[in-house]
Amino acid sequence: MKKQLVRASMFLLAGSMALSSCVVSKKKYEDLMARKNALEVDKAGLEQDKSTLEQQKAALEEAKASLESERAKLEQQKREYEESLAKAIKEGKTLGENLNMSKSQIDRLNADLKAREARLAELQRILDEKEKAVANLRNRVSNALLGFNDKDLTVNVRNGKVYVSLAEQLLFNSGSTKVDPKGVEALRKLAAVLKEQQDVNVVVEGHTDDVPIAKGTVGMQDNWDLSVLRATEITRILANAGVDPTRVTPSGRSKYVPLDDTKTKEARQKNRRTEIILTPKLDELFQILENA
Repeated sequence: MKKQLVRASMFLLAGSMALSSCVVSKKKYEDLMARKNALEVDKAGLEQDKSTLEQQKAALEEAKASLESERAKLEQQKREYEESLAKAIKEGKTLGENLNMSKSQIDRLNADLKAREARLAELQRILDEKEKAVANLRNRVSNALLGFNDKDLTVNVRNGKVYVSLAEQLLFNSGSTKVDPKGVEALRKLAAVLKEQQDVNVVVEGHTDDVPIAKGTVGMQDNWDLSVLRATEITRILANAGVDPTRVTPSGRSKYVPLDDTKTKEARQKNRRTEIILTPKLDELFQILENA
């Protein structure tokens, strides 16, 4: 009887250890899947940004190639004129007027080609500077927010912009628009970086899950209101911490831009977030593209 009790106890202990191992494995799996999804979103954004920039650069290079081709044709004509002129001189004739016209056309094409080459070089310079500025901004923001849990706060680059994504549990209680003290601390640290980055525009996007807000919630009809009011509250904290209010735009996206479309508890928790989007000003780049 005692041996049977000992054996049963050992089976129970082994079963509980196996169950505990399964729970830990499932948790690790969910963390890895969340990181995988975030990396895939980041990768897609970078690929889209890269494709856009490559198209812009290809258009300029195509125009440059066209000019070079036209210049080559005119230079060929010039050589033919020069050969004809040499022949005409021997015959007592002149083609000077036509030759001068050809030189004038080539000079204009050369000037146009040099101008386009200069714009292409300037575009590349600004794109390189923009890429460095975005990377530097991401590093500075990440360093400022090092003390926060990865599940509560992430910093990524997508489409040439820095996205600071803050989970609901870091900022708000369920259905609330008042930021928790820990969330205020994170926002103030972010504001300290933004005060030194005067050439960065800020958009604060509020996101909710697809669960309707409780009926009778004061001041709110639906998730649109909740997302906008949360974004406004965060904007106010950033402004009070010293960020120029003219640089910050609050917006609410309600439930319509989810990270995960499934209806699980984990997916809804992931979708309840605030994204602070930091965009370096690109006035110089846009001006070049308009003139290209």
